Amino acid sequence: MAEAFQRFILSRRDIGGLISAGGSGGTALATPAMRRLPVGLPKVMVSTVASGNVKDYVGPSDICMMYSVTDVQGINRISEQVLSNAAHALAGMIAHARKPSAETKPAIGLTMFGVTTPAVQMVARALEDRFDCLVFHATGTGGQSMEKLAESGLLAGVIDVTTTEVCDHLMEGVFSAGEDRFGAIIRSRLPYVGSCGALDMVNFGPMETVPERYKGRNLYRHNPQVTLMRTTPAENERMGVWIGERLNRMEGPVRFLIPEGGVSLLDQPGGAFWDPAADAALFKALQATVRPGPHRRLIRLPYNVNDPAFAEALAKNFLEIVKEAR
Repeated sequence: MAEAFQRFILSRRDIGGLISAGGSGGTALATPAMRRLPVGLPKVMVSTVASGNVKDYVGPSDICMMYSVTDVQGINRISEQVLSNAAHALAGMIAHARKPSAETKPAIGLTMFGVTTPAVQMVARALEDRFDCLVFHATGTGGQSMEKLAESGLLAGVIDVTTTEVCDHLMEGVFSAGEDRFGAIIRSRLPYVGSCGALDMVNFGPMETVPERYKGRNLYRHNPQVTLMRTTPAENERMGVWIGERLNRMEGPVRFLIPEGGVSLLDQPGGAFWDPAADAALFKALQATVRPGPHRRLIRLPYNVNDPAFAEALAKNFLEIVKEAR
């Protein structure tokens, strides 16, 4: 039923909004279809599970989750009020839809982590006169949200500085964006500039939550809630192949820039994650896997990812491929 409902929703061209009410089963049935709708189209889910962890229901979409308080089976003095509020919320979103902004600059997506913030800020400043720069925190859902916008036709291109979600996907960290990371870029053929930002780290929760098999590794306490683990040469080789294979499937204009001076603020001389051998394994695997072509280039530069010269190269290459795409 959930699959059929998704297909039905995608066949419609007259939907102003979507509302549903249910328990865990009804929520699991309705929200996949909501996630298939474009960002910005109103979606309200009244659910008995809305006060808990709703990540799997909402995903990268803009679903409004409303806790039902009582069960939605039947009407009582509480559910009557909650359901009425939900209905009026959806009606308000539809009736008072925000008019398109006067902003005429095309939007682009950029991915950022704390350890790649300087790079992304410099790139955004270099391009803000021509593009509306939308920055996404590469925490799994961030990458998914960026790709959701790309698939919705709301982005003119992507500068994927921080591909760290691949680390968590392959090494079972907490910030994975899933197997389909890069999938929207492949399908949409958007202009794409990528890099190795924060591929030196896998993310876990507090130190005590790090899996036992990783206890002897190079661990860095980012804050009380986040522990980072340095990736090894073998893991970097695996990531290089995984990313390279997906770059080969991109048929739009592609530039992937390699920062030979380190992939994060921690990965530089004197930094907690400075490991030239691990970086070399990543770069070698990318070089061996990526198939260069007229629209796909791998570019090695002797800078750290946060060096001004590297940020300048990211912006310059993006402008070149946008021109090429046009």
